[in-house]
Amino acid sequence: MLTPNAGRLRPGLRLSLFTVAALTALAAAASPDTHVSNKQSFATDVVYQIVTDRFKDGDAANNPAGAAFSAGCTQLKLYCGGDWKGITQKISDGYLTGMGITALWISQPVENISAVINYSGTNSTSYHGYWARDFKRANTAFGSIADFQALITAAHNAGIKVIIDFAPNHSSPADPANSAFAENGRLYDNGTLLASYSSDPNGLFHHNGGTNFSSLEDGIYRNLFDLADLNHNKATVDAYFKSAIQGWLDLGVDGLRVDAVKHMPMGWQKNWMAHIHGYKPVFTFGEWFLGVNEVDPANHAFANGSGMSLLDFQYAQRVRQVLRDGSKTMQDLHQTIVDTAGQYGQVIDQVTFVDNHDMDRFHQAGAPQRRLEQALAITLTSRGVPAIYYGSEQYMAGNGDPNNRAMMSGFGTGTTAYQLIKKLAALRKSNAALAYGTQQERWLSPDVYLYERKFGSQVVLVAVNRSATSATTISGLVTALPAGSYTDVLGGLLGGGSLSVGSSGAVPNFVLGAGAVAVWQAAPAISTPTLGHVGPMMGKPGNVLTIDGRGFGATKGSVFFGSTAVTGASILSWEDTQIKVSVPAIAAGRYAVKVRNASAVDSNAYAGYQLLSGPQVTVRFIVTNATTALGENVYLTGDRFELSNWSSSTPVGPAFNQVVTSYPNWYYDVSVPASTTLQFKFIKKNGSAVTWEGGANHTFTTPASGTATVTVNWQP
Repeated sequence: MLTPNAGRLRPGLRLSLFTVAALTALAAAASPDTHVSNKQSFATDVVYQIVTDRFKDGDAANNPAGAAFSAGCTQLKLYCGGDWKGITQKISDGYLTGMGITALWISQPVENISAVINYSGTNSTSYHGYWARDFKRANTAFGSIADFQALITAAHNAGIKVIIDFAPNHSSPADPANSAFAENGRLYDNGTLLASYSSDPNGLFHHNGGTNFSSLEDGIYRNLFDLADLNHNKATVDAYFKSAIQGWLDLGVDGLRVDAVKHMPMGWQKNWMAHIHGYKPVFTFGEWFLGVNEVDPANHAFANGSGMSLLDFQYAQRVRQVLRDGSKTMQDLHQTIVDTAGQYGQVIDQVTFVDNHDMDRFHQAGAPQRRLEQALAITLTSRGVPAIYYGSEQYMAGNGDPNNRAMMSGFGTGTTAYQLIKKLAALRKSNAALAYGTQQERWLSPDVYLYERKFGSQVVLVAVNRSATSATTISGLVTALPAGSYTDVLGGLLGGGSLSVGSSGAVPNFVLGAGAVAVWQAAPAISTPTLGHVGPMMGKPGNVLTIDGRGFGATKGSVFFGSTAVTGASILSWEDTQIKVSVPAIAAGRYAVKVRNASAVDSNAYAGYQLLSGPQVTVRFIVTNATTALGENVYLTGDRFELSNWSSSTPVGPAFNQVVTSYPNWYYDVSVPASTTLQFKFIKKNGSAVTWEGGANHTFTTPASGTATVTVNWQP
């Protein structure tokens, strides 16, 4: 077992990130919607996910010593040496920029436990970064804070954003029956012990046993496997994670991927995101795992209400079925595209992928490489923010953890996959249809899918034939591409050819070869205001909102939140492709945002902006003695937007009644405005049938910060 200072570590390696000054902000470039300074939108970016320990060992001196390290990476649950210096080296030598990568998603950078845990005869370490001990210090196996800052600087200088994984759901493994197991889930605050799992007088952890995944409630309030589950209803935990994330944002981080969002209260996460959006807003997406063929309305509700986006598992699982396993057709893939466009309020902000560290790799040893190439091509040209798992460009294979997390196999730039990513990443920057466009099916069969992305006058048409043996004649195709002849953007890399388009958009019959992918595009300048992205999609008055698109012009006009116009000094900057505006002090609610240029021409509207009442805190609402009939559930409603404004059709909930409290007592954690006297009631619903509490409204004054709990008795 390693001690915290074990290994060949340089003095000062454990400096807190809070003792280092934040990086100086970079100046915006001429095209701000595509520049690293735009931390709200990743719509024009291609994300490259790196398991930090498995990419490149840039500094052998920070490798753990003894049983925690595997020389040659022969034991995949031990540390293998990858670090921030290694990533920096691959930025500097052009490997990542040569592929067109503009965003890196790296492993959680925080200090992890150093214990080696034996699970069923296999030694395991925290190489993955998910066994945290101190969220305010750096993982010494990845490097020092100076190394992390050097990575940020190198990335920004190369036009690359940096996303960090962050896992506020838990600390590290703990055994309730054995306090000597691992490090007993100990949580530190910049070196000061807050609690361990077996010595937790202030209840910073949940002690409800492990989840059986039977319900959303069970997964939130019980431990995920043996991980020490944190209690976000405690003010200490809330303040800790707000402070911790500020420290990493101060270092120049551009985005966040939040682990296990399904296993934390949405109310707490919404309050945490409101804090981030008011401090240094960055694009944030969470992990809510969905299995094959799983569609979960709670997943959609989270993406549409929490203030963060999600990894799009519906998309990923369907692409894998269609192109990896052959169990579904292109028609099924198209249906998923149609379905998710209606389920997610901002579908272009969901992160698309075909594999990651929690799934078998898409490519299988011995399988045709074209399957992966087609999956990458579709992901890089469909709606959403595309993420590529490290080594996909080298056709790495591996089923199951840890075989899907092997050491990077090489850094050759000549593979077809590498060249494919390079070409389509460049197109994502140059043609706004890929970043912001709507998606329309143009030709469809079980094996062939032609779809079109369109934004204003800019168009991208994609054709994919998944059959490895049969060409298909494409007849009757109509496209929005202007009349003319078009060459394949991929230059025939995947067997595509040229395309002719008539004056009415009709395309003469042509043959799409077996296994072929072709991409054709037109990107004329857009002169009328066309709004493509708004972010973040949740905030409070005074927050800064970033609007991206085309054709805004160089002279300030107006930005509308519903019918309220924002003008003058409240418009912080105005460029042809980006506007920054201060959110107005109007009533909380959902608003459509639009732009009116200096010539009084209106843009399209971008619906769903969530304006909060003000700074947020988390309150646990408990109602006792609320008995229900079969089919009834208990919900919460009240006098604020965050409490649904007395709505019985869209109230807050349904409430839970199994873990923290038991039936007939119900509870729910809600993000509500701070320092505010609330009026509220609980209701019972069975379909459209509603039963309201009797008596006077309940009242509660929320704290200025932290968390609170209010308990009331059901009023018949």
